[in-house]
Amino acid sequence: MPLRPDQRRQLGAFLRSRRERLTPDQVGLPRTARRRTPGLRREELALLAGISATWYTYLEQGRQIRPSEQVLTSLAAVLRLDRHERAHLLRLAGHPPTDEPEDHEPLTPEAAAVPLLLQPHPAYIIGGTYDVLSHNQAAAALFPRLIGDEPRRPPNFVRWVFLEPLAREVVVDWEPEARGLLARLRAQAGRHPTDPRHTRLIDELTAHSPEARAWWPQHDVQARHSGRKRLRPPGRDPVTYTYTAFHLAGQPEQTLVVYAEDDTEPASST
Repeated sequence: MPLRPDQRRQLGAFLRSRRERLTPDQVGLPRTARRRTPGLRREELALLAGISATWYTYLEQGRQIRPSEQVLTSLAAVLRLDRHERAHLLRLAGHPPTDEPEDHEPLTPEAAAVPLLLQPHPAYIIGGTYDVLSHNQAAAALFPRLIGDEPRRPPNFVRWVFLEPLAREVVVDWEPEARGLLARLRAQAGRHPTDPRHTRLIDELTAHSPEARAWWPQHDVQARHSGRKRLRPPGRDPVTYTYTAFHLAGQPEQTLVVYAEDDTEPASST
């Protein structure tokens, strides 16, 4: 099936963004005196990948061509994409991984009850578009105004981070955390390019958040992961939390996230 025009544009923009972050030194090419554009030239990338420079130019321009998985794998190697970026590239070009789920089951009652069992540790379950599908009281307290009262509009963690002013007080290192979250949203959107829920959310973010509008065209990609972050619970100084993400069995798009205060690493106040 041929790619839609918007898919071809996204594919071209992603390739261009990855090409422009590479330097000739990184791929063993001599550095020339003058370069009008950052990163590798199109013809340099095409030469290293073993494809026609004209054909690659058409690919970046969003022409009506569809590269094979072999060509994409070669480009990914030259561009030094990590495994998440490579998977994102394949999906954009219409070559989704064979283990990608074809449909999305609703959250089961048994799974929905898990965050309640983890009280007093903040815990919630999010779906593929970062809708909060289930949560406990500790999560609602740690992330004020995340859980809304609109029955037809589920709470959404990405929307809260970018569009809720209080989020910038709660998330101490707001910019790097927001950038990472947007990169993970792009990876999720790349898995399901025809899902209108992603399109609506991205349109809302870029319409109302200057940061999302500036960062989205950079095409950064991340996978969901565990780690640490500094949060400022209401009425307290900043606290370092560890958080762990678990994919639900049979529902890899649904993720249980559990927070715990990290007593081994005191947070500095800001």
